[in-house]
Amino acid sequence: MLGYRRFVGARTRLVLLFGGRSAEHDVSCVSAHHVAAAADRDRFEVIPVGITRAGQWRLADLPDPLLDRLDADGPRVAPAELFAEADTVVFPLVHGPMGEDGTLQGLLEVADVPYVGSGVLASAVCMDKAMAKLVCAQHGLPQCRYKTASAGNAAEANAREAIAELGLPLFVKPANMGSSVGVSRATTDFETVKALEAAAQYDQTLLFEEAVTGHEIEVAVLGNQDPEASVPGEVVPGAEFYDYADKYLTDGAELLVPAPIPEAAAQQAKHLAVAAHQALRCEGMARVDFLYEPGGRGMLISEVNTIPGFTPISMYPKLWEASGLPYPQLIEALVALAVERFERRRQHRRTDR
Repeated sequence: MLGYRRFVGARTRLVLLFGGRSAEHDVSCVSAHHVAAAADRDRFEVIPVGITRAGQWRLADLPDPLLDRLDADGPRVAPAELFAEADTVVFPLVHGPMGEDGTLQGLLEVADVPYVGSGVLASAVCMDKAMAKLVCAQHGLPQCRYKTASAGNAAEANAREAIAELGLPLFVKPANMGSSVGVSRATTDFETVKALEAAAQYDQTLLFEEAVTGHEIEVAVLGNQDPEASVPGEVVPGAEFYDYADKYLTDGAELLVPAPIPEAAAQQAKHLAVAAHQALRCEGMARVDFLYEPGGRGMLISEVNTIPGFTPISMYPKLWEASGLPYPQLIEALVALAVERFERRRQHRRTDR
């Protein structure tokens, strides 16, 4: 990423979008705090804008010292006002639906403003885990066995079919949530039905996955047309699996960076992470999660996150730190990639008839 600085102006106006209307609102507020704290103020004028749970856009204060999280507690502001000024780049940190699923990216495309991360298509596909699995399967990328279902069908019938195909235990997830929201591990028929009912609170499309005995490995990817992969890291859950509380509330998980796995497995993870990033047409950044079966099927792609967490215990910045790219320089690289993509895509836009 040595050439990224040439895309960043003397001082860029960096609009941090955080909060949002999904169940991951609080995680986003913490991520925004840490990006704001790490951004080089000589290079960036940081404008934090929070989206409330009601969907209002509000300016946020940057007190000195910063609070543990940013909140959307300032005056209301219209998106058109934010994006009108020159040298503006938007950094979306809104996790989950109505932020990470292509809807916000579509707004930014219409506003004709550079923004960090993947575009509409990749954001939408990666947010929908079931659709992302279809794309990965089409490209021959290894995954664990899975099955989809609709929340509108009978939970008991869905549970029986999934158990017959995948066995027990298994995981039940809403297709369009992140941060393990709505995810349950089921070990019996009864628990599977209850897990379906819990997941159905968050999405119409539900996903069953086989329970893989192995290691949880994560790789950070950075880049547009020629992406690079970080060293892999391993998550050792403090709970039965790496759930929401383990990620953000209890700090119970152990993050091992780099992952204590054989070099051949590490290289396989890096190769597959870049392959998934490209197959799903991701840009800017992504975190690719794996389940690793040593002595078995090797690395199995679990999911791809286009707006990974940026909290102090989040893997994405930790992995790049371990790969030689500190947090402030990571922010610069992401902004530069946003500008590079914006300028490249602008060459293909035509307004003449």
